[in-house]
Order: sequence, then structure tokens, then C-alpha cells
Amino acid sequence: MVRSRLICILVVSFFAIPLVASARDIAPFVSADWLDQNSSAPGVLIIDVRSALDYRKSHIPGSASASLDSWTVNNNKLLREMPADGDLLNLIGSLGMKESSKVVVVGKGESDFDRADAIRVAWTILTAGIKNVSVLDGGFQKWIKDKKPATADQAPAAPGKYMGKINASAAVSKQYVVSRIGKSTIVDARTPEAFFGVTMESFAPKAGHIKSAVSLPAPWAFTKDGILRSQSELQSMANEVIGGNRSKEIIVYCGVGVYAAVWNYVLTEMLGYKDVKLYDGSMQEWVMDPVGPIGVFGWH
Repeated sequence: MVRSRLICILVVSFFAIPLVASARDIAPFVSADWLDQNSSAPGVLIIDVRSALDYRKSHIPGSASASLDSWTVNNNKLLREMPADGDLLNLIGSLGMKESSKVVVVGKGESDFDRADAIRVAWTILTAGIKNVSVLDGGFQKWIKDKKPATADQAPAAPGKYMGKINASAAVSKQYVVSRIGKSTIVDARTPEAFFGVTMESFAPKAGHIKSAVSLPAPWAFTKDGILRSQSELQSMANEVIGGNRSKEIIVYCGVGVYAAVWNYVLTEMLGYKDVKLYDGSMQEWVMDPVGPIGVFGWH
């Protein structure tokens, strides 16, 4: 009887352990305390993705400025798209990143959009082949709240040439998403109001969501204080909406592709889901002619 119970405990424990990426030398999210203690450690690079104006006023000592606008482009009327491969590699090189770097992305941290911006940049760097990418939990707002050091002095740049390879399968096209309806799990990371068609976003003026999609809002990944929820809470959310099969294909989208990065990053880097893609055009492209299949539960 004792042996049987022990076996059951071991089996349950095994399946309860998140299958996190083994190649990491730095956690997907780090605290202000951790960064304060490790900011000068070998290989650690801090990238501040707030506006250049905010950076000039005050920033973490030793950090480099590269706002979200540096990491995205407007392409064929689509907002916040991935830059061309060459441009992305040049940007990464100009910031002194190497494949072995431990990169910590720092956002503003004052709103759900700020938090998503930082995670979108972290996701973008991951697609370029740098595995050790992290996000400062709570952003610069938490750094200041915790009375950590700040400066207006700009750190000297140490640019180089980055020769990494872009993961072309990380972001998928509208045509690909259409082909996967009913076959893959499609996750809508927008607010529930947008998902159900109660409200519409200005850049996607059509109510509803991609047909067959499930709702997992990006803002729900954070507490009311703007801190990432615990791993167990995030796993519970994912299990309820997506399920526990970490090998299934998952496609995450939102309005323009920034909120989508939140759950894409959490699912792959924290919870061990192996096949998660981001639909970069998201709902903005989906409602363009020809309009993709839409589901609506609201009253529009």
C-alpha cells in the first residue's frame, strides 16, 4: 500500500513539473533585486525599451536604450510588425548582443501595454537565436519603487556584428492561420470585450474573433500591481483554456501582435509548451480584405 501511494505521488509530481526550456542560464523574468545584484555580471546586457525621452531622464545604470519602435515596423498598413531579418540582426549587433549574452529587457511597467511591449521585445530577441533573454518583472516602475539606483548618464556602447539565424517559423501568416482553423489551438490574447465582440479596436473595425479561437487575455497574466502571476497560477490558466498537452500547435494573436507575445513567451519560456507560434498581423490583418472567418458572441 505504501509503495503504491509513493508511485502515485511520483507520477503526479512528474506531470506537475513545468517542462521549462533547459538551455536557459537566466530565468524568463527576473526581479529588481536579482538585477541589482547581477547587473555587472559577465555577459549580462540590460536593454531599456521605454521611449528615448524616458531613458534620457533616468534609467538603470549600464543599460542601453532601444525603444519598442526600434524592434517593430509598420508594413503594408500593419502596425508593430517584425522588422526585416537584416535590420533585426543589425540592431542586435549594435547593442552588443552575442548568442551567449544574458539579456534583460526593461519596460516602463506602468500599464498592461507597457508590460506587453517589453515581452514583445524579449520574444523578438528569442526569435533571433539568443536563448538567455529575460524581462524585468514590474519594469522600471518597480525598480524605482524598490529604491534601486538610477542615472541619467548614458553607458558607452559596445557594438559588434551579430550573425544569428532568425527563426522563420516563430511568426505565421494569415494564410497559415486560415489553414489551421479547427486543427490547432488558436488563442486570442485581447481583452474579453474585444474577443466577444462587445467592443472593437480602431485598427480592426470588425467585431469578434478568429473562428474557433479561445480567449486568454494578456492582462490576466499580471496582478493588479503589475507583477507577473505565479507559475502555478499561469499554468492553471493555460490548463483551463489550452489544456496540458505541451506538444500541440498553438497560435497566439491579439490586435496587432504585441499582447500576443505575452502568452507566447509565458507558454514557451515558463510553461514548457513546445510548438507556439505568433500571428503577427493579428486581428488588424484578419479583418482586411479578404476577411478571415470570424466568430462573434457580442451584440454588434
